[in-house]
Amino acid sequence: MNAKCNPGPSRRSFIKRAATTASAALAVPTIIPRHVLASDSSPGANDRINVGIIGMGMRGDQLTRNIPNSGRVVAICDADLRKTDEVTKKNQADWRVYQDYRKLIDQKDIDAVMVATVDHHHVLASILACQAGKDVYCEKPLSLYLREGRALVDAARKYQRVVQTGTQQRTMEMNQFACEFVRDGGIGDIRAVECVNFRGPNPYPAKGLPAEPIPQGVNWDLWQGQAPVHPFHHELFQHWTVKNGRWWGNWRDYANSQVTGMGAHAYDMVQYALGADETGPVEFWPVDEGPQARVDFRYANGVQVRLSFPDKEPRRGPQLGAVFTGSKCKMEINRNKYTTNPPDFVSDPPDPELAAKWEGDDLIARGHVDNWFDCIRSREKPNADVEIGHRTASISHLIVITRMLGRRLQWDPETETFPNDDEANALLDRPRRKGWELPEIG
Repeated sequence: MNAKCNPGPSRRSFIKRAATTASAALAVPTIIPRHVLASDSSPGANDRINVGIIGMGMRGDQLTRNIPNSGRVVAICDADLRKTDEVTKKNQADWRVYQDYRKLIDQKDIDAVMVATVDHHHVLASILACQAGKDVYCEKPLSLYLREGRALVDAARKYQRVVQTGTQQRTMEMNQFACEFVRDGGIGDIRAVECVNFRGPNPYPAKGLPAEPIPQGVNWDLWQGQAPVHPFHHELFQHWTVKNGRWWGNWRDYANSQVTGMGAHAYDMVQYALGADETGPVEFWPVDEGPQARVDFRYANGVQVRLSFPDKEPRRGPQLGAVFTGSKCKMEINRNKYTTNPPDFVSDPPDPELAAKWEGDDLIARGHVDNWFDCIRSREKPNADVEIGHRTASISHLIVITRMLGRRLQWDPETETFPNDDEANALLDRPRRKGWELPEIG
């Protein structure tokens, strides 16, 4: 493949189409929130949007620095008051502080919330916010289990809320260009897609972890939320780092480990590039055995995705994207960048400066948050609309289920069920602790 021909989009056509799409986006939510209409007690469209941030760990703290000038943080929340104290002091802020996010959501002067909690609180906090008339930015992964994710989509639509999933690659220009290049036939017919086989969660140990004293300032009952009650242990309360390697995300009661944590980005690029934002694969199967078995899956059009790259050292392949092999070119899409083989296949690529603005920890979500704020005012769908986030999270949940059952599964993305498979369908839902049930959407 030495030819430079490019039947797909050029940089100029990409930018032109992006501008056209932005101006013509479907405005699904039609209820105008109070902050868009000016009154004596409500700010007008030119005033700042009041935001509450739920979850003040590393990501929540980071989001405080990604709020555009059109918004302002007025309240923060965490079950661990040590975190809210630390962030408040660091920012020298006078934000109101809550320990229970349900109380923050009840505040009438808050227009929108950002949910950056541990995974098992994402959906409940987001649904309650939708019911309270607030728009939502929900960090990835969108949900803990599949039926929970669908409930959030239903709530967003019923209450006509703008709900953005925190998968910022959807707003990064390099990722947009590359995914749309593949989707629109730029590399020819798709012959193979390869991703990382991310590790999944472990069942909570039968004997449990030994009980430890609950630190002062921590409401352990609030933190556990919907999950089964376990004694406090520091490994359940710490976030993952390279050094500790053990965290709440290891245990299925609270999360699905990196298959949803990293898969939220990687599999999202597959969905985007294959034009499958409102659907999903139709078949999943384990390639080998064991709780972390490699799982492959297939779409209705015959495209097969192979989770062929290992999730361990030495790492290979794009950790936050995929490799697409087409009949004309191979393209690797990763965070904020892409490469092709042959290297000069794209004749008129995007300006490299478009990638520079995303570099740095404090900038990693800025443009994506900007898109959410823009859509709060316009009532258009954001770049990572809740349906998109749900469909991507569903792939990860289905990988987990395939590993649990250790057999080939047929999936109907329209009904979101396994046809004639009661055993598999039973794993689409989970019991929830009393007092933490999902509200009726109706």
